[in-house]
Amino acid sequence: MSLKITVVVGNPKPRSRTRRVAELLAEQLVPSDRQIEVIDLADHINEVFAWPSERMAHLNATVAVSDLAIFASPTYKATYTGLLKAFLDRYPANGLAGVTAIPVHTGADFGHAMGPTVNLAPLLAELGAIVPGRGFYVALSQMDQLAEVVADAAATYAANLARLARLAEHTSSPAAR
Repeated sequence: MSLKITVVVGNPKPRSRTRRVAELLAEQLVPSDRQIEVIDLADHINEVFAWPSERMAHLNATVAVSDLAIFASPTYKATYTGLLKAFLDRYPANGLAGVTAIPVHTGADFGHAMGPTVNLAPLLAELGAIVPGRGFYVALSQMDQLAEVVADAAATYAANLARLARLAEHTSSPAAR
């Protein structure tokens, strides 16, 4: 059975560099036996703030049943976009329980490199997601070496996940076996 990966992009610009970074991370982290669905929130701007919205409820449900979700945003005022926040605000407490989530930010320079770690990761954890390490930040100056930068991040996340899997094999929880 293939892994279900969802990429949620909070950039108000459709088909952005931020999306490219997140998709490449998904592809390199899980190179085979996976299905990737991309939710580019720029395509849903008219519905993100509509309550209720069947379409948004469906997209939220899609993410909530993912094995891995990558949440990507450009850096706005040292944090993620309001578009991504509005999407995440639709989840109830523990609405992402059981989902492994990786926070990703892109930005002009490294001045906000801790943004995904100190701003987005805690929100994902609050929603019940498992965040397997620091957030991933990509500066515009790295775009020419994007494949290598993403490969390094994917290797780090893969090592973190492997350590967690090893620990899970030895826990007393029946769900972990």
